[in-house]
Amino acid sequence: MALRTYQSIAPKTGSGCYIDASSVIVGDVHLDDDASIWPLVAARGDVNRIRIGARTNIQDGTVLHVTRRSTQNPDGHPLVIGDDVTVGHKCMLHGCQLGNRILVGMGAIIMDGAIVEDDVFIGAGTLVPPNKRLESGFLYVGNPMQKKRPLKESEIAFLKQSAINYVQLKDEYLAQP
Repeated sequence: MALRTYQSIAPKTGSGCYIDASSVIVGDVHLDDDASIWPLVAARGDVNRIRIGARTNIQDGTVLHVTRRSTQNPDGHPLVIGDDVTVGHKCMLHGCQLGNRILVGMGAIIMDGAIVEDDVFIGAGTLVPPNKRLESGFLYVGNPMQKKRPLKESEIAFLKQSAINYVQLKDEYLAQP
């Protein structure tokens, strides 16, 4: 079963969501309309909350988790992902905040307290250290990440198109008998 309750808190999904049966979605996880969760994704909203925006896709093998609340950090670090975000295969997002229209390249890691503004490309294999802020309109690459260059207009347009492509794909999956 992909959706699991933790301490009486069950995941919630908006309309038109797709969640692959091989994924595990636990606890305080909310998916907005048309979001998609692909094979082998693990999302554990056990010690804090996870929010996934509309038309956002989380691709195969990605791990989504949070940081618990503590005396030093009373709110902990929830994981908040905006609308129209594409998270590539085998990423790790831990207690960070992602805005809208972002592409997270395959194998990228984004750590606790990091904030990614709208309209950002994060290259494959990039490590975003804790508490970093990625400015809107740029490409970030490397380990640790570095601001590489401003995005081209065609790249900014692709951010939205990538999300649209995954909405179409999840609709095809949902239409199968």
